[in-house]
This record gives sequence, structure tokens and C-alpha cells, in this order.
Amino acid sequence: MSPALPEARPEPWPGGVRPQARPVLPPAPVAVSVPAEGEDTARRIAEAMAPLDPALVLLFGMPAEGLPALGTALREALGQGCRVVGCSSVGEIGPGGYCARTVTALGFPSASFRVGVCVLRDQALVPVSEWMATLRRFHADFRPDLRRSSFGVLLADALARQEDVLTATLDAAIPGLPIVGGSSAEGMRFEPTCQMVDGAAHPGAALFLLVETDLAAAEVSFSHFSPTDRRAVVTAADRHNRVILELNGEPAAQEYARLAGIPVEALTPTEFARHPLLLRTGKRHHVRAIRAITPQGGLQLLSGIEAGNILTLGRAMDMTRGFAEVLDALPRPPLMVLGFDCVLRRLALERAGMDGQMSELLARYRVAGFNTYGEQHSGMHVNQTFVGMALMPPEPG
Repeated sequence: MSPALPEARPEPWPGGVRPQARPVLPPAPVAVSVPAEGEDTARRIAEAMAPLDPALVLLFGMPAEGLPALGTALREALGQGCRVVGCSSVGEIGPGGYCARTVTALGFPSASFRVGVCVLRDQALVPVSEWMATLRRFHADFRPDLRRSSFGVLLADALARQEDVLTATLDAAIPGLPIVGGSSAEGMRFEPTCQMVDGAAHPGAALFLLVETDLAAAEVSFSHFSPTDRRAVVTAADRHNRVILELNGEPAAQEYARLAGIPVEALTPTEFARHPLLLRTGKRHHVRAIRAITPQGGLQLLSGIEAGNILTLGRAMDMTRGFAEVLDALPRPPLMVLGFDCVLRRLALERAGMDGQMSELLARYRVAGFNTYGEQHSGMHVNQTFVGMALMPPEPG
């Protein structure tokens, strides 16, 4: 008869304490940038996204005429459970920072994300009552899980020029929901964009996404301007077209040039980016960016304006250090920051030779998104600002 084996006992851990298993983190989102004109654009994006089993793929970039076909191809490759949403843009932010003539794709894994998509039609016509009813039904049908983080993403058509009303409507329809977003137009010529959902184009619409996740989410914003002592009163304006006709009773472009100390003939988008007009709301100044000078000598803006508004000339501060400070203040390093960065900020960085430095920061903090003609956050439409949603590991414990 074989001798009895000794009773098996677990070996003690060093120090007599069994280590705690590391918590399993929810799957993180992934970003990839590929050339927009490549023949294998759809295949390369699909191969990068397929391992995620994504609930959502966001696409930024791509010429407007090609975006629906790309959306259709990705929908077929990734399955009907994946929503594919996107818009053409003036520039993209990929894994390596600023990029151009690319498609930047952001994939959100279904294991840690749930998403709903709402198309707000006829943005230029401002059907506020219809939007309000649509959004309330959409939110009720989505039924957010209060144990998870939720936030909204808005992709607006910049050419419709109605983002101020749109953001206010969203804030009223779903109060308390943090919402970030950007206004899109194609290229520096401010040409029509393509708003796309699952391969279908939606001309003139705004796209609103409701996102729920197991990750922690925190809204971030950064503007690199401070007010000077030079002020002006808007004495005449075309509110509908966002044009300042007169400042301080003088032709708007002429008075703006005087305040900025620049000859009228030397005013360019880069100079507009360096010397923005600021509108104070509450305790904060928000940029009212200038897009162009009209043939009549007015100032075409990218945000709403009214006669009687008091504007302050802004002064540029450090465009990189402050950005790093904002993101370093997050409770945990981000797994991704869904970012919307004004194209005028990018132009100012390029003029200062700091775009490479900024790209390094964007890559370090895992920012992915696109360059905009206006940004939305905290129920407001602003300009020359970086806004984003930082997605981080859940709080320990």
C-alpha cells in the first residue's frame, strides 16, 4: 500500500500577505490615422478597429464626396452593431498630433461603451421646438445607466451658423449632461462639409451622440488668451450672418485694425488668430473669432454677435505650457482625449513655429479629433479654444 501523501498546503506569500490582483480595466478606445486618398483606406481602418468589436467609429477628415462610401464600407466590414459617424474637416489630430489630408478614426469598444446617434435636421432653419422634442425622446429611449459615465458629442455644420442656438437647445433638453463638440467645414476655404451616419450623408444637419462608458470621463478646455485694456462696442451688426458692421461707430475692419495696431491691408487669418475679440460672459472671456473681412469692410465672425456687445481685444499667452497644465490636472492620465481644436489656434502655432511642439503634447496626452471652425462645451459655442472629453481609468476602489 502506498504511503499517504502529505496534505497540500499553499505556500505563504513573501511577508505573509497575498497580493491583491490588479483590477481589470475596461477596454480603452483606439485612434488611427491613414491617408485620405489611399486606395486601401477602408481596409486599413477596418483592420485597426475590428479587434475592438467597436460600438462606435468616429471618422474625421476625408473629402466630403468620399465620406459616405467610406462609412458604408466600414459598416459592412465591422457589422451592424457598430455605428459609423463622421464629418469632413479642415485638419485632423491623430496619434502623432496634428495631421492633414488624412482620415483619423477613433474606435470605441463595445465592451466598455454604448452609443446612440441623433440627427438634428435643418440646422440652418433652427427648428428649436422640433429639436427639443427629438432630443427628449432620444434621451428617454436611450435610458442612460446612472452607474456609468455619460457625455454628449456634437458635430455641427459650420456653414449653417446656428451653433449658439443649437448648444443652448441641447443644454435645455438634457440638462446636466457634459457635451463637447466641434463645427466642421472642409478645408481653409470654408467649403461645405459632409455629416455622415452609417454611410448616409445628412446635408445641413447636426449630429448628436450620447455616449455611455465604464471609463471615467472629464470635460477639459483651454484658451490661450487674456484680455487687454482695449475695448470696443458693437454699434452695428448683421446678427443672422454673424457680421460686425461697425465698432465704436467706425467701419468694423478699420477700427479693429486700429485697436490691434495692424494696417487693414495686412489683416489675415493668422493675424485674426493672434488678436482675437473676446466677449465676457459671467466671469469668463470667450473668443469671438474673425473668419474674414467682408467686401463692405465688416468682420465676419465664427460665433454669434449682436449690437451692444462689448468686445475686448485679446492677447496671446503661452500656447503649450498652459495646455499641459490643464491635462496634468486630471485625476489620472487619460487613455484618450476626444479633442476639438480650433483651426485658428493651429494657424497661430504654425506661424510661431510651435506646431511640432504642440503635436508632441497632443500625442503625449493621447488626443484624437479634428480642427474646427468653432467649439462647443458647457452649453456654449466658442472659438479659438481647445475642448475635449478625457477618458480615464475608473476611480480605484
